[in-house]
Amino acid sequence: QVQLVESGGGLVQAGGSLRLSCAASGGIFSGNDMNWYRQAPGKQRVLVAVITSGGSTNYADSVKGRFTISRDNAKNTVYLQMNNLKPEDTAVYYCNAIRYQETVVGRRRYEYWGQGTQVTVSS
Repeated sequence: QVQLVESGGGLVQAGGSLRLSCAASGGIFSGNDMNWYRQAPGKQRVLVAVITSGGSTNYADSVKGRFTISRDNAKNTVYLQMNNLKPEDTAVYYCNAIRYQETVVGRRRYEYWGQGTQVTVSS
């Protein structure tokens, strides 16, 4: 079982920066693919950034060039550095972990979520 705890959200003016952290416990962190999602009021949760267990990254088009995802396996933590924030970035941001386990009957996928942290960007 993996537990995820996000922190670092808050209120910031447009153009400002925030760094979100997600501390993981349980399981082997380095083996997890780690993701950040966000959900704005009245909208679906969407994928923002991905970092695989191997360190490869990918981003939603809306945040490319402004957000950076990184991980510190020694600290069991994944980060989301958010620069040049815009009002449309306002959302609850969720940390997500995916791990795979090989079993005799095939590969099993496990998924875990944090409780979310609010990011509000004022214009």
